[in-house]
Amino acid sequence: MTQEWHSRGYIRHWEAGETPQAITFRLADSLPSALLEQWRDELCHLPDDEFALKRRARIEKALDLNQGAGDLARSEIAELVENALLHFDASRYRLHAWCIMPNHVHTLLTPMVGHTLSQITHSWKSFTARKANELLKRTKTFWAPEYFDRAIRDEAHYENTVVYIAANPV
Repeated sequence: MTQEWHSRGYIRHWEAGETPQAITFRLADSLPSALLEQWRDELCHLPDDEFALKRRARIEKALDLNQGAGDLARSEIAELVENALLHFDASRYRLHAWCIMPNHVHTLLTPMVGHTLSQITHSWKSFTARKANELLKRTKTFWAPEYFDRAIRDEAHYENTVVYIAANPV
């Protein structure tokens, strides 16, 4: 697979083939849009790479405050998401680690040949959003439109990511 960058206008994503990737995706109500806009304005003077790094650090910290309704804290919703993550493990990707928090999900996976991060994440989010809204008896937007991904650089980065994911609930 050719490695390529793409974007839907929000965040750039790197499709790196069979490279381990850390992915974080969050509930639509997990971060107030006013806060995201404030951070954008505060960081806009920075070069793109530094802007992205600092913005992501702020988002990760804010997500751990568990803002929003926290629908993923409900056992039936968390189980739905967990089952979706596990469903295509070993056929579309190799899932190395995951953690479901009250308002976001962390995963570490390696896509398999013929499957992209975008396809995998879209599959998880579209299926679970539809089913979660059925369980919650509502129709509102469930997931935020984007996800964050980071290619794993080396064995130390891989191990640090596994530790981070495992420790996130703590």
